[in-house]
Amino acid sequence: MTGATAGLGAHALQHIAAQPGTRVIIGARGSGRTVPPGVEVIPLDLASLASVSDFADAVTRRLGGARIDVLVLNAGMQTSNAEARSAEGYELTFAVNHLAHYLLARLLVPRMADQGRLVITTSETHDPAITPIAPKTLDPRALAFPGKGGFGTGIRAYSASKLCNLLTAQSFAALGSVTTRQITVIAFSPGLTGGTSLGRDSSPARRAFVTLLMRTVFRLIALFRPEYVMGTPERAGEALAEVSLGAVTPPPGRIYISLVKGEPKFPDPSELARSRDAQDRLWRASAAMVGID
Repeated sequence: MTGATAGLGAHALQHIAAQPGTRVIIGARGSGRTVPPGVEVIPLDLASLASVSDFADAVTRRLGGARIDVLVLNAGMQTSNAEARSAEGYELTFAVNHLAHYLLARLLVPRMADQGRLVITTSETHDPAITPIAPKTLDPRALAFPGKGGFGTGIRAYSASKLCNLLTAQSFAALGSVTTRQITVIAFSPGLTGGTSLGRDSSPARRAFVTLLMRTVFRLIALFRPEYVMGTPERAGEALAEVSLGAVTPPPGRIYISLVKGEPKFPDPSELARSRDAQDRLWRASAAMVGID
């Protein structure tokens, strides 16, 4: 599991680790992470593809002959702009939210058990019908190497990375090896959630502005659009655990689950997210960027 030491992921981890007989391995950057008793922590820096590969190797060694029943790729970040870069030189949000998880899934899905579950956290911000600044086109190279932008480039990069998460989930769900082994693939959106660490690099003034926006404009919009009702990390984490453990499953033929007013819904993702051409283009471009066939 990634993204398990803060925000909704930490709450999900509590629920997952509490299941009897469950062995949990998480990836985390740095040291001194507080996790439930028995949870195993392996170093992982999602801003480095080399670290992702090392993590996958370490997980494989530690498992021995055992298989992964549930792979939860939950970590996510958002910056105030799109100027930061990963160790390999890619735009940081795209690298952490998408490329690292794409590589991790490519490396660990073959280690999964038949009838396992792959869960990738996405966001309703991928959809222009809900979030006006969501991407309407897909250019993987432009996402990896964006030009200089102005106000709003950080949230735009985040929305685009969440589109990539959804496209990646659908690509994995369509793989012959995944369908043959009956691995369930789910793209989970926790919905608008307060109390997370997204945007933590923003200035105090910017964070105050966003908080004010959520308490005023978003509340007004929520009267007409339930997707804008603010949720809690506790409920979002509980829902992620329910999805991961199989207590909540989308209807046949669907992979997208969105938490709306605390309840799981199964809407259609955006038109672009459903595009097979977009899925294939992103898959090929991502494979080239991470250096895997």
